[in-house]
Amino acid sequence: MKAANTAPLTSEGLLAEILTSLEDDKAEDIVKIDLRGKSAIADYMVVASGRSTRQVAAIADHLVDTLKQAHGRLSKVEGKDAGDWVLVDTGDIIVHVFRPEVREFYQLEKMWLTPGSSASSS
Repeated sequence: MKAANTAPLTSEGLLAEILTSLEDDKAEDIVKIDLRGKSAIADYMVVASGRSTRQVAAIADHLVDTLKQAHGRLSKVEGKDAGDWVLVDTGDIIVHVFRPEVREFYQLEKMWLTPGSSASSS
């Protein structure tokens, strides 16, 4: 187990940690959306998919545990019991992990992308 890092993470450092965790857990279709200047709720939003309710919940659990153990950062989690859509609020970054069908239904990325803006795939 890694000791908590004493240096505070920047939004970009936190984003890198989140993307690494999602990639390590085989999350699919990872998209990051820069919210700076668009919303006060967070600096970034990350949207990803898991293949099943079990994988969606596991991806979210692992992300929360990683941020807590490595950086002492506590996250708020919503929707883990159902496993169709789990929201992880890390403060600076909001992470949404969906089952593909649920992600397609809500089309969250389209809501935040305005004409001329872009999302980055990881």
